[in-house]
Amino acid sequence: MAATSHPLAVASALDCLRAGGNAADAAICAAAVLCVVEPMSTGIGGDAFAVVHRDGEVTGLNASGRAPLSADPEALGDAMPLTGPRSVTVPGAVAGWQALLKRHGTWGLDRCLRDAIDLADGGFEVAPVIAEIWGRVAGDLVSEAEASRVLLPAPVAGDTWRSPDLAGTLRRIAAEGPNGLYRGPVARAIAAATWLTESDLAAVGADWVEPLRQEFGGATVCELPPNGQGAAALQAMAIADAFDLGALADADRVHLQAEAMKLAFADAYRYIAEEPLPAGYLDAAYVAERRALIDPARAGTPQPGALPRGGTVYLCVVDGDGLACSLIQSLYIRFGSRIVAPGTGVLLQNRAACFTLEPGHPNRLAPGRRPFHTIIPGLLLRGGNLLGPFGLMGGHVQPQGHLQLVTNLLQRGLSPQAALDEPRWRLDRDSDGWLLCLEPGLWSVADELERRGHRVWRDPDPTSYGGGQVILRRGDGLAGGSEPRKDGVAAGF
Repeated sequence: MAATSHPLAVASALDCLRAGGNAADAAICAAAVLCVVEPMSTGIGGDAFAVVHRDGEVTGLNASGRAPLSADPEALGDAMPLTGPRSVTVPGAVAGWQALLKRHGTWGLDRCLRDAIDLADGGFEVAPVIAEIWGRVAGDLVSEAEASRVLLPAPVAGDTWRSPDLAGTLRRIAAEGPNGLYRGPVARAIAAATWLTESDLAAVGADWVEPLRQEFGGATVCELPPNGQGAAALQAMAIADAFDLGALADADRVHLQAEAMKLAFADAYRYIAEEPLPAGYLDAAYVAERRALIDPARAGTPQPGALPRGGTVYLCVVDGDGLACSLIQSLYIRFGSRIVAPGTGVLLQNRAACFTLEPGHPNRLAPGRRPFHTIIPGLLLRGGNLLGPFGLMGGHVQPQGHLQLVTNLLQRGLSPQAALDEPRWRLDRDSDGWLLCLEPGLWSVADELERRGHRVWRDPDPTSYGGGQVILRRGDGLAGGSEPRKDGVAAGF
């Protein structure tokens, strides 16, 4: 079974499985297709993370890139630029694809990229949600000549879109491996358009890491360690697990989940960086201290930094041998840095915007450092065995979405699709503090949440609540779900 945010990516993954590839191969096929069909959210100019379950072992992959070795925080003023040449970090995704295939796959990059190349060359029909988001943010590309040339005018749903420059770069990667991106003419074009050097690009690497684990709802939740924010999801789950959220009415459940998430964000934006978590971060005693700060009748005001918003894709695949791959890939905000390396079709991420310039902060910009990262793949175990991969994209929505999705699956007992269909809340933050945003399905409890001290925004925009995919084992079979707020599907055979 495969579940992604676009049917063409699912089709590519399933074709791979039918042809004898495994879940790792299929995940790369799907990821490459998504780089073509969802260019505002992902691309070979971005980063990737993965969690893989194979033969009882869980492994984590960190394929996030680093700041240039020339990076100087003193030269950037008061804040990191959100877009532009100095918002770019080394794109790690393609290095991650190669690492995933080398350790867990059976196919090479050349075979995994065939469908993506065909779609970039021959064109594809633009899906409705993608077209809506593309059109909404198209104006942000007008000032960038190369981005305007390759990404504008924005298509409408049903238009056929082609990416010939990107097809050429994908062909080069298929023929040369990652060197097709990180060395040679593509690397020179990236370096000429950004503050990265060819040496920065050539030094790219992907690391295998030990996932973090947290018990929640009778299962073990696996997330990646920093520099990603998986620890924020796990800490929120640990805080909330004592409340038996599945037995609560909507207003109580939303209130307690949101309060747990505020506390987790306050810690995450102070401590999460490339360095290991502080000692005791997920220990029961510290979690109990944090939980004791929650008032069941009143909203609290712990103080985090600014909450980043972004555009990402998440996918998961499980094969017939039980190998499971949970993979997430992103350019960060919609269309990333807005910088396209001329002649390559490579749109570059703006992950450097996730650094801080605060002196002494562990996430302060430094040469060769990886920034705080929003994207987090997840995986569930039960009794040490695979239950299934899951994930939910959307910048700062991701740990909030993980908390809600896993609560729906494990404490409320919902099926994968029903768990994704449930109305969501999200926390935003503005100059007046916390803002609790509610989808229409939760507007019935908005007044009660306001009485508890929450500032509530009844926000009907489904694209602002993230997008998830889930595949779970059910006896000898698999049950999957795909985000109703996006264009995707879950399918298997």
